[in-house]
Amino acid sequence: MSEQERFVQQLWLDYIHHHPDVGALRLWPVDAPLEFFSLVTVSQSPWNMDSMTAQFIDLGYTDVERYAMADRGLLVTLLAPPNDGAYLILIELQTTRLSRAPRDALVSLIGQGSATGAPAIGAGRPWPMPDWRTYELLMSAHPLAAWLAIMGPRVHHVGFDCDRLGSPVAQLHASLSDLGLGQAKSDAGIFPVSALVEHRYYPTCSRRLAFADGDEHRVCLGGLSLVQKQLDTGPERSAALLLPHHTRCEVSCHSSSKDSSSC
Repeated sequence: MSEQERFVQQLWLDYIHHHPDVGALRLWPVDAPLEFFSLVTVSQSPWNMDSMTAQFIDLGYTDVERYAMADRGLLVTLLAPPNDGAYLILIELQTTRLSRAPRDALVSLIGQGSATGAPAIGAGRPWPMPDWRTYELLMSAHPLAAWLAIMGPRVHHVGFDCDRLGSPVAQLHASLSDLGLGQAKSDAGIFPVSALVEHRYYPTCSRRLAFADGDEHRVCLGGLSLVQKQLDTGPERSAALLLPHHTRCEVSCHSSSKDSSSC
C-alpha cells in the first residue's frame, strides 16, 4: 500500500469512526468508490490551507483550482488524486470573517493547540475541547467555526457519485430517507454547488459529546453527499464540476492568518 493509499484509508476510517451510521449503510458495496472527501481546516497557522495543500501535493495530488466564497468566509482548494480515487475538497474557514467575540474565542482556543511535526488532517483535535457556552457562541457566528472547535481539521463529509454507484440519485435518496437520513436544506452542505451537478446533502445522526466542563450535548458532526452530473459533460468527474465557476480565483492567492477569501 502506497503512502497516498494509507492516507486515504486514514481519512475514511476517521470519518466512519465519527459517522458510524454511514459506515453501517449497505445501499452500495463496502468498496464502492468515493467521489470526494470534503475536509475543513482553519486559516490559522500551522493548520492553514497552504500548509495542508503542500502535504497533499507531496502525496501526489494536484492543486487544480481555488475558489473564494467571501459571503461564507471560505476559501476552497480542489485537489485531484494521482489515480481514479477520491478528489479532495479542502475548505479553509477565514477567521477574519468572524465578528470580534467569536473570532477571539476561536483564535484563543486554537492558540492552545499543538502540532507535532507537520499538522495532519484527521489526526485528532489539536486543541482543547471548548465549553458549551463557547460552542454556542461560535455556532451563532458560523457553523464551521463551532464544528472546528470540537472536531479539529478533518473530514466534514464525503461524497458519492450516483453514476459510479450504478443507481440514480432519486433511488438512493429514497433509500436514505427510509433509513432516517433526511436531506438538509440546499445550503447546508457548506459550499454552494454548480448547476452542472445535482447535489444532495444529508446530515448524519447527531452524537453525544462531553464538553470542557463535563456536560454532554448532542451535536451533528457532518454528513454525506450524493452527486450526479446533470448533463453529459464527457469524462470529467462530477467532483471537478461541483464548485460554481463564478467563485473561481482568477489570480494566485495564498491563505495565511490574514484574510484571503477575496483572492
